[in-house]
Amino acid sequence: MAVRTIHHRIGGGETAGVSTRTAPVWDPATGERQADVLLAEVADVDAAVQAARSALPGWSETSVTRRSRLMFAFRDLVEKHLDDLARIVSSEHGKVFEDAKAEVIRGMEMIDFACGIPQLLKGEYSDQVSAGIDLFSFRQPLGVVAGITPFNFPAMVPMWMHPIAIATGNTFVLKPSERDPSVCNLVAELYAEAGLPDGVFNLVHGDKVAVDAILDHRDIAAVSFVGSTPIARYVHERATAVGKRVQALGGAKNHGVVLPDADLDRAAEHLIAAAFGSAGQRCMAISVAVAVGDAAGPLVECLREKARAIKVGPGTEAGSEMGPVVAPEALERIRSYIGSGVEAGAELVVDGRELDVRGGGFFIGPTLFDRVTPEMDVYRDEIFGPVLVVVRVGSLQEAIDLINDNDWANGTAIFTSSGRAARHFQRRVQVGMIGVNVPIPVPMAFYSFGGWKQSLFGAHHIHGPEGIAFYTRAKVVTTRWPDEVDGSRDRGHLHFPTAV
Repeated sequence: MAVRTIHHRIGGGETAGVSTRTAPVWDPATGERQADVLLAEVADVDAAVQAARSALPGWSETSVTRRSRLMFAFRDLVEKHLDDLARIVSSEHGKVFEDAKAEVIRGMEMIDFACGIPQLLKGEYSDQVSAGIDLFSFRQPLGVVAGITPFNFPAMVPMWMHPIAIATGNTFVLKPSERDPSVCNLVAELYAEAGLPDGVFNLVHGDKVAVDAILDHRDIAAVSFVGSTPIARYVHERATAVGKRVQALGGAKNHGVVLPDADLDRAAEHLIAAAFGSAGQRCMAISVAVAVGDAAGPLVECLREKARAIKVGPGTEAGSEMGPVVAPEALERIRSYIGSGVEAGAELVVDGRELDVRGGGFFIGPTLFDRVTPEMDVYRDEIFGPVLVVVRVGSLQEAIDLINDNDWANGTAIFTSSGRAARHFQRRVQVGMIGVNVPIPVPMAFYSFGGWKQSLFGAHHIHGPEGIAFYTRAKVVTTRWPDEVDGSRDRGHLHFPTAV
């Protein structure tokens, strides 16, 4: 049976461009190929950039009030089609419907933020900084900007980028993941329905060919990226080498520290949710539980009980709490890591390989390891699947040292009833985002998202205030209007000017 083909969207319309290559888009719940997505060639990327370039003069000069109104209209349409967007995400990614719906809602928060663009773009003005001289600043868009986004949040992560970029007056080229691309096509249709001019938002599907074309294109001023650390480093190095502004968010190995004074049942419940939600395919998933002192034994027992109780099934099936992973390659990678953990001597408390889900699909169950040590692959590597490992330490300081020795520093959490311990932890740990009795510390849209160390390449975090700064550049203007009424005249001097 023929499957549908997912096209690019360039200059306001769907197109195949010059693409001849395709990639399969799976139904992770059944293992069947449900569509083919076109893979862009260099000429397709150039066509998208030229459409964005042509639209730039008109859009960048559009009033900030009109841009804000368009964002309000777009936001209303996203809310109207919330279930439609979530169903697409669930069908191609595999996450359960309510999780997919929550993803879209978190993306809508960024559109809400962009609706306030008149306030967010306000400059500064200082009167009479020197005799007869005033000083003010304002921000202008960069031009054509691009986003390269991952499979794990096919709706939300692009919304971390394009609403802010477009609201600040830029035009945008998006290259979403080829694994679950369809939701972005619907987003493009909603932008058009909201009244966004053709060419302001363009969509090209593809693989490394499209990525490299974006990184190298001379007419793209900035690139936003979210993905693995090796690719984030590659994106940053290649794009900055040709003068682009880059924000590149990489991988993670997020730790959740549990102190003996914590409510262990509550801590376990939240660790389980953070580890196994979306089958562990979140950059903010807790993949390491750090059990401090006497917390270890009881915590592991709580985790064992709760992990075994999770209902795994198709994302569209009522009652499913965890769906499949996104692709067959992901399934094999995760199974391999579980085998590696066993061979390294970790204690396999719950084995997700034993899961049996009828009907095929890329299913693997929640997996829990105890007595993991830092030299093991299951600790060192980002598995990006439903695998939670427990590392036992003797003190809070040992937990902090363990986290600070890790190459990644995206997010971390501490579970405790001690304000003193929490304050010490948040001041000493070298991580970008911290939760106190909160397992996934993803900031709201009006704060910025980003880690430290190998979790971020570039000077800017993503969305929020730093998103505004990333997609614009500042101008500072010093003005004087000489007053000839009394016959006096300003005179230039060769010495460096000072305020008078």
